[in-house]
Amino acid sequence: MPAATATLSHTAALSRLGHALGDPTRAGVLLALREAPAYPSDLADDLGVSRQVMSNQLACLRGCGLIEAMPEGRRTGYRLADEHLAAALDELLRVTLRVEPDCCDGDGCSCA
Repeated sequence: MPAATATLSHTAALSRLGHALGDPTRAGVLLALREAPAYPSDLADDLGVSRQVMSNQLACLRGCGLIEAMPEGRRTGYRLADEHLAAALDELLRVTLRVEPDCCDGDGCSCA
């Protein structure tokens, strides 16, 4: 989309996605949910974080409108809120694998 047609809502949406992807746990959740819906305990185990950390990250992702809860009796599963997000994440993976892999580590960007 040309910059001239980008709106404030587009900017806000990209900012939310950037915020979500800026944390390794949240990025891991989004990548896991692009494959299939999951339960918080399974996500916590798979990503090696506590259930409390996972609960906080899921709340953040819900607040950003990127995932949605699926109540199932006593349990609640989670899935991506929009099917287009899975394809967008796949495309982002393709792009990021082409940039300098050693440019930015977990402590920030060293490209400057």
